[in-house]
Amino acid sequence: MDFHKYCQDKAAASGSSFYYSFMFLPPERRQAITALYAFCREVDDVVDECRDPSIAQSKLEWWRHEVELISAGKPQHPVSQALQDVSTRFTLPQEQLLEIIDGMEMDLQQTRYLDFKGLQLYCYRVASVVGLLSAEIFGYTDRQTLKYAHDLGLAFQLTNIIRDVGEDARRGRIYLPIDELQRFDVPAKDILEARHSDRFLALMQFQAERAEKYYDQAFSQLPDCDRKTQRPGLVMAAIYRTLLKEIRQDGFQVLDRRTSLTPLRKVWLAGTTWIKG
Repeated sequence: MDFHKYCQDKAAASGSSFYYSFMFLPPERRQAITALYAFCREVDDVVDECRDPSIAQSKLEWWRHEVELISAGKPQHPVSQALQDVSTRFTLPQEQLLEIIDGMEMDLQQTRYLDFKGLQLYCYRVASVVGLLSAEIFGYTDRQTLKYAHDLGLAFQLTNIIRDVGEDARRGRIYLPIDELQRFDVPAKDILEARHSDRFLALMQFQAERAEKYYDQAFSQLPDCDRKTQRPGLVMAAIYRTLLKEIRQDGFQVLDRRTSLTPLRKVWLAGTTWIKG
């Protein structure tokens, strides 16, 4: 099996905005980021598609062992074989790959977060770590760029949480912090039963404003010297911020539907953002 083709097919099939953000990269970097993305999809699918938590836990343990085998030079899965191949050219620390798995495991252990501080740890593991690894693949000269990558990953995850409120609720998960639900007087039952209200709208406006602040904070930390190499992140940000704008304009109707952008619009956003640099 061609392990890089496996990763390419995995990424393309997802239709994710992540996929559109690296379509203009040089072949070596595109191959590396595609392998990383395929790894994230594999471990995320374990949690989302496996109904038995004990089986999902066992599968995540298998992936932990597989990450260790990358360093030992004996991985079995095509995705980890691809990661081993690209790790000869790019720095992909084992500790960070394991931390992504730790983030996925949190979904097996808890379905609520008391406050934003607790949610931040989850977002760091499943998104900011991915941002840091991506920055390594894209290339940088100023370490300030890592702060940009960290905050941009957080902004992306906050956008995902907003988009997927209803879908997550149908899986029994609510990522919106409990203390914020209480502040806006939105009972968890309303979210689980897809009850839209003015209070829910105010809560979601608050969530969107926080996400926007993290986008702005990320961009303010990107040094000019690394702007060109970090264009894939800017492409993804353009797509995600447009998605967030659409959700806002739609009145945050996220409890019973999933707002998305068409592939053509994503390609257009990716191309125009890449050219602007």
